[in-house]
Amino acid sequence: MPPLRVLVSGARGLIGSALLPRLRARGHETSVLTRRAEGPGEVGWDPAGGRLEARGLEGFDAVVHLAGEPLAARWTPRRKVLIRESRVAGTRLLARRLADLERPPRVLVSISAIGFYGDRGDELLDEASPPGAGFLPEVCRAWEEAAAPCAARGIRVVHPRLGLVLTPRGGALARLLPSFRFGLGGPLGDGRAWWSWVVLDDVIDVLERALADEGLAGPVNVVAPGAVTNLTFTRTLGRVLGRPALLPVPALALRALFGEMADGTLLASARVTPRRLQDAGHAFRFPGLEEALRQLLARTGAAA
Repeated sequence: MPPLRVLVSGARGLIGSALLPRLRARGHETSVLTRRAEGPGEVGWDPAGGRLEARGLEGFDAVVHLAGEPLAARWTPRRKVLIRESRVAGTRLLARRLADLERPPRVLVSISAIGFYGDRGDELLDEASPPGAGFLPEVCRAWEEAAAPCAARGIRVVHPRLGLVLTPRGGALARLLPSFRFGLGGPLGDGRAWWSWVVLDDVIDVLERALADEGLAGPVNVVAPGAVTNLTFTRTLGRVLGRPALLPVPALALRALFGEMADGTLLASARVTPRRLQDAGHAFRFPGLEEALRQLLARTGAAA
């Protein structure tokens, strides 16, 4: 892939902060789309206020759109509005401005999530599977549809549907580690929900591929090939840490703490396969959970 000029939103988040150094190491020129533009390499916008100057978007070869309000909090009515609008309104604003450019970018990589599929039990899901029902599937569907102006303009649009992203630096794994290190971890609910996970390094690989692979467009499931149940996940994490993982967290307790968010994320079952990446011959660095956890936790000195 020749050097590109790449604009990245959500650059300070978990994924953006890992993507930018990788792109720069590959020789790409990067700029960030931010609410607080303060100098060179920063393009200002206000997605809530609908403000984004088109001239700031000129000259980019690619855009990676990662911005969105975090899901990991109780979904009050106000927070649900923030979650939806930060994704849908922000993506729609960006897509319209890009589509209006005289020389638009060649590709827009606009992330989504496997929350698109909702709670589907043991059903095996790929990119052709229909959306589920509920708040999160509705948000993901509208989020992806908001990029339609770019597709209509002839810009290649890729929607990486991210699974549970594993890194000790943040996200779900970082939240689970303290209790598991003290031997207080265990399955959530009955443990039968499928967790489709992926290591952060593999996410960055897929985002790079999305920039370069002209044959990749539309939804792409970004999950490791080895989805596991929550029971298997927690037992594996306990084994890697050398700690028991026998204390279940009742579903009622999770619902009392997190409300609707518990059923929409923590207890939801999505057995997702990365069909399109597999068909493209993509090689994952970490296809298996135990090896992935051992490698990740070895970096922190936590693995047994």
